Amino acid sequence: MNIALQLAWDPAHIDTFLATARAADLAGVHSLWVNEGFGHDAFSGLALLARETQHVRLGTSIVNIYSRTPGALAQHFATIDELSGGRVIIGLGASARGVVERFHGLPFASPLARLEETVSLLRSYWKREPFSHNGAVFQVERALPMGARPVQPSPPVWLATMAPASVRLTASIADGWIPAWIPNDRVRTNIRQLRGWAALVGRKPSAVSVRSPGTTIVATDAGELARIRESQRDALAFFIARNGDFYYRQFVRQGLAAEAALIRDAWSRGGRTEAGAALPADLESNFGFVGDVDACRAHLAAQSALGVDLHMVSLGPGIRPRAAEILAELARTP
Repeated sequence: MNIALQLAWDPAHIDTFLATARAADLAGVHSLWVNEGFGHDAFSGLALLARETQHVRLGTSIVNIYSRTPGALAQHFATIDELSGGRVIIGLGASARGVVERFHGLPFASPLARLEETVSLLRSYWKREPFSHNGAVFQVERALPMGARPVQPSPPVWLATMAPASVRLTASIADGWIPAWIPNDRVRTNIRQLRGWAALVGRKPSAVSVRSPGTTIVATDAGELARIRESQRDALAFFIARNGDFYYRQFVRQGLAAEAALIRDAWSRGGRTEAGAALPADLESNFGFVGDVDACRAHLAAQSALGVDLHMVSLGPGIRPRAAEILAELARTP
């Protein structure tokens, strides 16, 4: 069972960050992923992980394609690949208008074309040979060969996409898909669609690995379980009502148009509290899973049967001291 952890990178909690990474490495976890958003940059955290671990793969989940040029992204990823001995995974996405325009001060323009060209340029830079690129977004004439020395012969590129056109692009050019906000009962349908699109362009359906859209959270204490579920409800309400039309449309596409409209309307009237109250009972349980070790193992096995290749896992605070033991047990799930 290939399991993965998303690590929150914050220098204020560096000891916990590195201790979790070492436990995951010891337990046989497939990969560790670091987000960026508008917080701490992902690559400094990945550089630390590259030195502190030996086997686990290291990915970005995600960095955006606007705030750095494709050349700069190639330098960053190649450096991590070199530091780690060939363990980097490139996780990219367009992000969203709010981050790109209101943090980076850049126009959120041509996301699909920019994503496609960025992937193409990353692979060209990775070869460390001169090339030229004449695209709608980027023009590079006689590019200088990159000086960084990546270990992997070709960079594994995973794309975080949701809209149909961008998922089709993922099926056409990516090595992996990072989906989001897909209800558990629609995961199989979405994966079949992705792999069908891959076949249409002449790729093997299995050419694109799929990460679970939700996280499997291991927790045993009743109070802890309640707090986790409350946090999930709060996040769900926020993404539906306040994180822009980009995410709202995803919930509509996934068959939750009526619920999404109800929650957005409730937020507009009474903010977060009223939106949370408007969430249908247990709606958050449709995204990911929370339970004890045995229940989580059963959920992971069920996810595999749906076509998921890489399973995102998180550990509740109460069992983190047993992180290596529990992660190893989850990784052994048949």
